[in-house]
Amino acid sequence: MGRNAALSTEKTPLYRFLAPRYWPVWLALGTVRLLVALPFSAQLLAGRLIGALGYLVAPKRRRIAQRNLELAFPELEPPARRRLLRRHFHSLGMSVIETGMCWWADDRRLEGLPEVHGLEHIEAARVAGRGAIMLTGHFTTLDLGGRFLASRAPVSAMYRPHRNPLFEEIMRRGRERSAKTAFAKQDVRAMIRGLRTNHLIWYAPDQAHRRGKYSAVVPFFGVPAPTNTATAVFARLGDAPVIPFFPVRLPGTAGYRLDILPPLENFPTDDPVADAARINELLEERIRLCPDQYLWVHRRFKPAGPDGIDHYGRLARKRKSRRAS
Repeated sequence: MGRNAALSTEKTPLYRFLAPRYWPVWLALGTVRLLVALPFSAQLLAGRLIGALGYLVAPKRRRIAQRNLELAFPELEPPARRRLLRRHFHSLGMSVIETGMCWWADDRRLEGLPEVHGLEHIEAARVAGRGAIMLTGHFTTLDLGGRFLASRAPVSAMYRPHRNPLFEEIMRRGRERSAKTAFAKQDVRAMIRGLRTNHLIWYAPDQAHRRGKYSAVVPFFGVPAPTNTATAVFARLGDAPVIPFFPVRLPGTAGYRLDILPPLENFPTDDPVADAARINELLEERIRLCPDQYLWVHRRFKPAGPDGIDHYGRLARKRKSRRAS
């Protein structure tokens, strides 16, 4: 890995993205930028409309989310799961606007939106002169939650570049308001150096992780799922506590709540798989508080190894048949 812990902060001039192939991205970004200026109540309505449209025009993602909800909540009756699926897409629609708020809204606009609980746990780590892993999950409020956190403590983040160069440039500029430093996701050494130099690093390890030595099959909602085991390794090598935090969108126009929990006790242990199971259990507990706000359109329950069950087999066959036609 490179010696520089952070990705380049040099900005690419936006005039380089005036070619016609970028116009759809400009249109989408411009629309979101306008929505950010609306009152919060109007943003909620717009988010619901965006989500309702997504429900109709993204059938593959809708089927993935439906399958995930069947696996995670088998106790729900089908009508209840369908209602939850609809609410999830409304939450996805709102997340589009929330991402724009994260990138473009000024601090005064956002200051009064969240209730913040548990900030003392971050202060304790900083007073002790230690970095910390700020552990969270892929909730639809993820980006805005990071902005809420960054306005109260200097936070660094793991970073995965976007494939579209215009979107990548706008995203990187926007996220500068949430993270003082961005580490390349694959740059493990940079993350460890950051923890050892007292960085608070925003980290969400909950998506399916099926390759490499930092992976194991661990139950998630009772279903064996490929799971990232690196959190325990990072905590040990960086000599850093793991402080969970979770942003929650409150009902109606009540705004948000940012829950910062106490550091995980007796973590890490000598068993990274058991540590990963503990994190999964914590995530399950938090997801059940607001199940519509978790990112269910991701294939979280991918086959756990070559002999694992393919929970998305029907979707895969549909995709292959379209490619063959």
